[in-house]
Amino acid sequence: MHRSFCFLALACTVAACERSPETTSPTPPAGHSHSAARQQGPLSADVQRQLAELRQLTASFHDFGTAGDAGWGTQITGCFEDPQAGAMGFHYGNTALIDGTVDARQPELLLYEPRKNGELRFVAVEYIVPFGAWTAPDPPRLYGQSFHRNEAFGLWVLHVWHFRHNPSGIFTDWNPTVSCEFAAS
Repeated sequence: MHRSFCFLALACTVAACERSPETTSPTPPAGHSHSAARQQGPLSADVQRQLAELRQLTASFHDFGTAGDAGWGTQITGCFEDPQAGAMGFHYGNTALIDGTVDARQPELLLYEPRKNGELRFVAVEYIVPFGAWTAPDPPRLYGQSFHRNEAFGLWVLHVWHFRHNPSGIFTDWNPTVSCEFAAS
């Protein structure tokens, strides 16, 4: 039953993203907070070790073909951009992982920034859990951070900017150094 719900949630997410004929999203989708998941203070040594492991586990995904071959080939969104907060880029998902569980070694989504030459630059991961699949009273947690609610998509979410510095914070949704300027329309 959870698998069916997860695929329904994913289908709704894709449908919500396909409503707009534009590739970019000029304003954040409802429920995407500008300040959500902003970490407080320096990261602990344990969290730094976990992030180093995540970088190592996902390093091969700088090659978009490798990511697709490994299961992250489903485009979930167009290029998300916000004029004030920055961008997220394109979200590509591994639909088999959208199962209501949280595993630091298996992010559900990979985020890619479009480049001028038409290639995609791997910049971050996003962990997502459909609301209906999470039955614990507290939000999911990873890296010492609680996931936050994305009401628009019915998901608990946590971004991790592990391959692109985010001056707003490594766990903040939007990155002002990322752009959708070169997203094909």
